[in-house]
Amino acid sequence: MPLQQTSGNVTQDAYGGGAASLPVYVENVFSTYLYTGNATTSSISTKNIVNNLNILTNGGLVWIKDRSGANNNFLFDTARGSTQSLRSNQTNGNTVLPSSSASMAFNTNGFTVGDSTPFGALNAFPDTYVSWSFVKQPKFFDIVTYTGTGSAHTIAHNLGVAPGCIIVKRTDTTGNWQVYHSGLTSAAYSIQLNLSNAQASATTVWNSTAPTSTVFSVGTDATVNASGGTYVAYIYASNAGGFGLTGTDNVISCGSFTTNSSGAVTVSLGYEPQFVIIKAYSNADDWYTVDNMRGWSQTQFNSLNPDNTTIEQAYSPGIYPTATGFQSITGGSALTPSWSYIYIAIRRGPMAVPTTGTSVFSPVAQTSAGTVTTNFPVDLSISNRRVGSSANSQVIDRLRGSSTTSSATLKTTATDAETINTVGLGFDSNTGYIDNFWSPSNSIVYWNFERAPSFFDVVCYTGTGSATTINHNLGVVPQMIIVKGRSTATNWNTYNATLGNTGYIRIDSNAASGTSTAFWNSTTPTSSVFSLGAAGGVNGSGTTYVAYLFATCPGVSYVGSYTGNGTTQAIACGFTGGARFVLIKRTDSTGDWYVYDTARGMTSVTDPYLLLDSTAAETATLGSVTSTTGGFTVNAAILAAINTSSATYIFLAIA
Repeated sequence: MPLQQTSGNVTQDAYGGGAASLPVYVENVFSTYLYTGNATTSSISTKNIVNNLNILTNGGLVWIKDRSGANNNFLFDTARGSTQSLRSNQTNGNTVLPSSSASMAFNTNGFTVGDSTPFGALNAFPDTYVSWSFVKQPKFFDIVTYTGTGSAHTIAHNLGVAPGCIIVKRTDTTGNWQVYHSGLTSAAYSIQLNLSNAQASATTVWNSTAPTSTVFSVGTDATVNASGGTYVAYIYASNAGGFGLTGTDNVISCGSFTTNSSGAVTVSLGYEPQFVIIKAYSNADDWYTVDNMRGWSQTQFNSLNPDNTTIEQAYSPGIYPTATGFQSITGGSALTPSWSYIYIAIRRGPMAVPTTGTSVFSPVAQTSAGTVTTNFPVDLSISNRRVGSSANSQVIDRLRGSSTTSSATLKTTATDAETINTVGLGFDSNTGYIDNFWSPSNSIVYWNFERAPSFFDVVCYTGTGSATTINHNLGVVPQMIIVKGRSTATNWNTYNATLGNTGYIRIDSNAASGTSTAFWNSTTPTSSVFSLGAAGGVNGSGTTYVAYLFATCPGVSYVGSYTGNGTTQAIACGFTGGARFVLIKRTDSTGDWYVYDTARGMTSVTDPYLLLDSTAAETATLGSVTSTTGGFTVNAAILAAINTSSATYIFLAIA
């Protein structure tokens, strides 16, 4: 079995010293964090952003853009100090912030923004903002400040590898933002971050010399090397490894691509990205920045522009992430046919295996819809009305696309294709979401999941109609895979390790498990792919699908099975405490999909359950499943269906 524990693991130093060191993950060096301003014209207020990055000690860059207001892109870094501001859409040099405004402060767990004219664009109520934070780390990102000489020379850096991209800005006076990128024609060319221009020959910018693992070159151009001028350089690595348990995983890529005659392209990174900056270099066009927190999905492409003040713009269809990179389809509205582009892409996190269930799963029961609070960004929400005769479990996830005004929705009780609702869940939050889907007067339960290695993953794919494999990022062998057709009606066909690679069962049905070679191609999934046969329920030609993958993660989740004994039995899951969520299904005969959670009880055998395969309201007196130390206990005395003697059951439990 692959290593799963992350706390205390040691790997060889990826940076050449051979000394033992703790692994570094992308979540240690990069964060997209969203917030709403709280300052008004009558008072100066501060907003403390806790993104768990130690920017103060390690050094780094914080880039902030107003999403809802036409304001500048503000950049702050530890090399110049928190009182110095630059704007990527302007040529201005350093702007010194008023010391009384506390407009920016770097912290050991994030940063703090304040508000004072003219910097209300950082924290003005009720505007919404995005912040992108980059921590200095070999093989990821570095910051260098230097003074120009007026003569071509080299500048030392500490990236440890040859940079894939370098962005330089003169800070003592005006000047364009010059960008070196390995995807441009050569080091004799440059492109400007503050402009929409295409690349142009610029032999005096980078001195026609590609950077090395220790230095980059500047020519005599005043925007990078005027005598006595002061400069800051932001330096990005590309496919340099250095991350993960083995120290070999890539977390950042700088590359280029050319769209076909229809505007389509597939870019392979070897990982699913969470953040991409894209710029056409063959033609004039804006820079585009997308990230998975603001709505980057199969149905949404919400972009901001580093080169202007425009508010967030939505494109559909557009570019969307895949398990191994990103893609633009024919007819997409973001990319132009037969143009060439450069990009900077950053890997989706978290990379570390979770050690507690509370960090990746949260059950929430509320008497009304509205704000749903968790302590992590939610990737999947399954919600259910608890009372009445229409308790349909609604499945909404970040990858398929969801906002407060539009959500791609599926129902576990139906075979229906995906519906795009005009209201939904606003997933653009680091600590939960806003529910506009359910009526405020409803009593709702929400089961909230975050994607994490060894625990849970989501994959969207298009069927081929013939046997194939699908990439995933679970990092271990999936033990449960739930597949649902999005563009056409299908059952919720489910693989479970207990049933084997010819077995299947369906979430939308109470039927017993069946066997077929057409679903999983008689092939057990691996830690990187799962296999599909030609069955239309999982792999119809041209049909789009979503797959939810689960595995046993020590101390966090358990995918298992048991045989009923007709009385009471404790089901061991290896948890320190008790299970907070349990999903149970009988496999040898008919039986519903029973769902229990601690938000609604699990302390008494009479606490309620809901059914994924039924619209029946919550049953409050026949629960029969309780959370007990190490896992959960089933009691057939009240509800025989979950512990019938000699019956076989599968389950998913989360601590």
